[in-house]
This record gives sequence, structure tokens and C-alpha cells, in this order.
Amino acid sequence: MSILIRILRHTFRFPLKSALSLLLAVLCTTLVLVLPGVTMRFIDVIIGQKRPDLILGTAAIGIAAILARQFLFTLRTYVNNALELELTHIVRVELYDKLQRLPVKWFDSNASGEIMSRVAEDVPAMDRVMIEGVDQAIAALLQFLIVMGYMLYHSWALTLVTLAPLPFIGLLTNWWARRSEPMWRASSEASSALNAILHDHLAGIRQIKAYTVEPKALETFGKASQNVGDTRMNVMRGQAIVWPAVSFIAESGIILMVAFGAYWALNGKISPGVVISFLVAWGFLFDPISRINPLSQTFTRGIVAAKRVFAIIDTPDETHITTGIRPEHLRGHVRFENVSFDYADDSPAIRDLSFAANPGETIALVGATGAGKSTVLNLLTRFYEPNNGRVLIDGIPLAEISKEWLRDQLGYVTQESFLFNTTLRENLLLAKHDATDEELWAALEAANAACFVRAHAEGLDILAGERGGRFSGGEKQRLSIARALLKNPPLLLLDEATSALDNRTERLVQQALETLRADRTCFVIAHRLSTVRQADRICVLDRGRLVEQGAHAELIAHGGAYAKLCEAGFAIDPRPAA
Repeated sequence: MSILIRILRHTFRFPLKSALSLLLAVLCTTLVLVLPGVTMRFIDVIIGQKRPDLILGTAAIGIAAILARQFLFTLRTYVNNALELELTHIVRVELYDKLQRLPVKWFDSNASGEIMSRVAEDVPAMDRVMIEGVDQAIAALLQFLIVMGYMLYHSWALTLVTLAPLPFIGLLTNWWARRSEPMWRASSEASSALNAILHDHLAGIRQIKAYTVEPKALETFGKASQNVGDTRMNVMRGQAIVWPAVSFIAESGIILMVAFGAYWALNGKISPGVVISFLVAWGFLFDPISRINPLSQTFTRGIVAAKRVFAIIDTPDETHITTGIRPEHLRGHVRFENVSFDYADDSPAIRDLSFAANPGETIALVGATGAGKSTVLNLLTRFYEPNNGRVLIDGIPLAEISKEWLRDQLGYVTQESFLFNTTLRENLLLAKHDATDEELWAALEAANAACFVRAHAEGLDILAGERGGRFSGGEKQRLSIARALLKNPPLLLLDEATSALDNRTERLVQQALETLRADRTCFVIAHRLSTVRQADRICVLDRGRLVEQGAHAELIAHGGAYAKLCEAGFAIDPRPAA
């Protein structure tokens, strides 16, 4: 009931359309009385009293009522569809907005395919509860009450006989509603799992082909698809038993009604017209019951979908996105004080990490895979929060600073450069939304990317393709560097920013990066000596701990962990920098 109330609240955003839909439902329902009334008039008056002069007028009234009812039904269908589309749009946008306000850690444990399923499938299913569920249910209830009132007016005894099957139908449908909810939930979860697998396989199609595991991928997808069919079949199997049973009980009531009606008509207690009128009215009385099956499915699926949607909406937002301290300037003094962090309880990423970066310094983070280098950058961007210790910037604890302000001060170039499936111009404007074309080309020139962009006839208006598929790995990385250059941030984070570049291109980009690093604090993660050796200080991490730090020449001369990394193939030249 609480879920249904929350769904209703969304509908109340459009009170006029909701009220108009309800009014049209009442008018449509009231007009159903015309047909049994006209039928009774034909039997008892026109035939019984031999009044052929009334045939034309009575028929005209019936046809006009049917025409008016269908017109109102068409108008109501249009209003309902418009209302459903608006509701779906609003809720879907709200859900997307909510997703953007969730912490990065939430996405680590929720598959992209499942999230897409909730946005694309669960939101319309939830709103359908209101349009097809609540609206149809109200219309069905009104129709039932109006027709029952008509029948009670003409014969309360025959009405009671007609309603005799209802308690049995109510018990059966109520049992099935409770029984089917977990089945629909399992079906919805299976569908989400299938979408997640499909999303992963499409994103990793090159890996699937490269390792020739198409049969294995097909088998995985086939099992997930079969699970969707199996869970849906559980529902269909139950419906195949329940609803024929409901129809049997309901239609058996016709025989009872006609039998009692015929007996009472023979005894003169009611007229034959009343019996025929009840036979016509029975269809309108039990029509709402015939809708129980689709309405029950709509309600059950919609409630399950709503729970999944509200589960996201009720997830706490990422804290301090817009609230917190907003310093006037960022000098770039960064300090880690006994910082520990783990992505999972049993796998610490960094432990008791303490070091400082002075304004304008370039700090290189080196170490084996899993040493905690990228975690340092994740904590600086506040994608994650430390479990212990604290990070300070210009002496202010990072936890007290607005995340929005902080990220505006950052330029972050990741190892896996990502471009959205839109124009190159729009991808670059993410860094500076009011940048001119001259500024865009200047950034591309500085990142040595202008040459291959000009090679395309579309220039800045070329579509990047899904995940930037129109460009090579090295080209995407240079475009990401151009985006950082365009932003011109006071704090720069480079996570393997030149890993996909050849030696010649890397030298050109390094010149741009040296210009970019000037007069700003920079953190660099790299496995190339050419990138690391020019750093003001190198921090060597091992299993989340800082094991040594210093300049390149100093660490090589010391012969410690850094020198061993160089000897093991970390760098192309272990000699001290000239």
C-alpha cells in the first residue's frame, strides 16, 4: 500500500488530467446502463404491449448511447496515454538525476545492465500501475457498483443469485495475487541479469572475438535468457490454471441466474424482460472481473518495478556535492595523514599513507599493479572517502570541501580515455562549456591532436562513436589531454596519461604536459621512466604502503625499491637523469 501511495503522488502532479480521466471513466461507465435498459424496454413494453411505434426511438437511444460511450472511451484513452508518457518522462529524468547524485562506490556493486533495465523498463511498468491499473480498477469498480445498483433496483433476489460466485472469485484472485508477486520479482531480476550480460558482452565484443570465446559467451547468454523464460513461465503456468477457474465460476453464475430468473418469471414474481435485462447486464457486471487477470499482472509487475525504482531513489545521495567549503583560491598544497582505505573489508588498498605535495610540485606515484596508485587519485577526487586518516588541501580537510568545487579545480586524465557518443566539440566543451573554436584548436594543437582531427572532413563536428570508437587508443588519449589542457586546472591528475602513445608522439605530448604542469600541483601515475624521472618527487608504493620517496637520481643511488623496479623492467633506462 505504501508503494501504491508513492505512485499516486506522482500522478497528483497532473491534477487536471487525472481528474479529467476519472470524469471520463464515470461518464463511460454510466452509459453502460442504457443497453440493459433498452433490452428490457424491447421485451416488456414493445413486445409485451405490442408497441411497434416505439421500436425506432428505442433503437436510436441505444445506438446513440453506444456511440457516445465509444467517443468518450477514445478521448479517455488519449488522455491516459498522454498522462502516462508525461509521468514516465518525469520519473525517468528524476531517476537519472538521482543516479548522477549517487556515490561512485554504489556503481561498483550495481551492474550497468541492471541499472539500464530499471530506467528503461521498470519506470514505464511502475507508471502503468496508475494508468492501466488504478484508472482501470476505478472504472471497473464504478461499473460494477452502477450495474449492481441497477440490478438491485429491479430484483434484489435475482441480484443476490447473480453475485453468489463473487466470494469464491475474490478468494481465488487474492490468493493468486500474493502467490505471484515473488514470481514477478524473480522474473524482473532475471530480465535485469540478462540485460547486464548483454551490456557486458557488447562492451567486450572485441575481447570475445580476440579470445574466440563466442560459444562460451553464447552459452552464458543462452542460460540467462532461458532463466528469463523459466521465471516467466512460472507465472504463466499459474495463470493458465487460475484464470480458467475464475471464468468457470463466473460463467456458472449465468446458469444459476437464468435458472432462478426463469422459475420466478414463470411464477409471475418478475417479468421476462427483467430476466433478459439481467442477462445483458451480467456481461457489464462481470466485465470488471474479466479484467482481473490483466489488472493483477499490471499491479503485481508495477509494484515490483516500483520497489526497484524506489530502491534507487531512496539510496542516500553522495554527500557534500554542493555543500561545504569553497575556498577563493587553490594553491595546491596536498597532504595525506595516516590515510587507510579499502574497497572491500578484506582487501586494504592503502594503509597508513602519509606524504605531502607542495604547490607546483609534480609527484610521481610508482609501484606494482595493485600497489594503490589509482586509489590515491580516487581519494583526491573524493570518488571514495578514507576509512581512517585524512587528506588535506591547502590545510583544509578534504571532507569539509564541496565536491563540486573540488572537481572544478581538477584536471583528470585517466588511463582508459573515454569519449561520449557525440561530437568531438561537445566532448571537449565538457572541460570549458564556453570555449571558442580557437581555444579548442589551441588545446588540440598543444596535445598534438589537431593533425588527425583536421584529417576528418567534419573537423570538430565528427562523431566520436560509442566510447570514442572512431579514434584509436592513442588518439583518444591525446584528446583527453587536450580536454585537460582546455580546462587549465590548478590541480592535475594523470593516470597513465601517455600509456597508449608511441615514443615519437609521447615526446610531443610530454612537451605539452610540461607546459600544463607548470605552476600547478600534479600527480602522475606512469610506468615509463621518461614520464617519471622529471618529477620533483617519486613516491614508491608497495601493497598500499609508502616504502620510499625522493628524486629519481636519489632513489637510483639508494638502490632500494625504486631501483629494483627499474631493474625489473619498469623503465627503459635505470641511469640517473642528466
